[in-house]
Amino acid sequence: MIRALLLLTGLTVMSSGAASASEGCSVPKADWQPETALRQKLETEGWKINRIKIDDGCYEVYGFDGKGQRAETYFDPKSFEIVKEG
Repeated sequence: MIRALLLLTGLTVMSSGAASASEGCSVPKADWQPETALRQKLETEGWKINRIKIDDGCYEVYGFDGKGQRAETYFDPKSFEIVKEG
């Protein structure tokens, strides 16, 4: 009985971790800030932006960050918080 419970708990943890890693952003489109606002914010922080596109419900930004490092970064479209860097 304990072994079955531990196995079930382990499977639940593993599946929830995999789901959250591939979810992307889940913000209703009505709550998104405009792409131009993200561009302005990042350029103020020193970013050099080559392209912004929408991928998996997030803003995906290609360019160079404020430190001059090449960046492919996903941002939450409502809060502009970084979701993933790649």
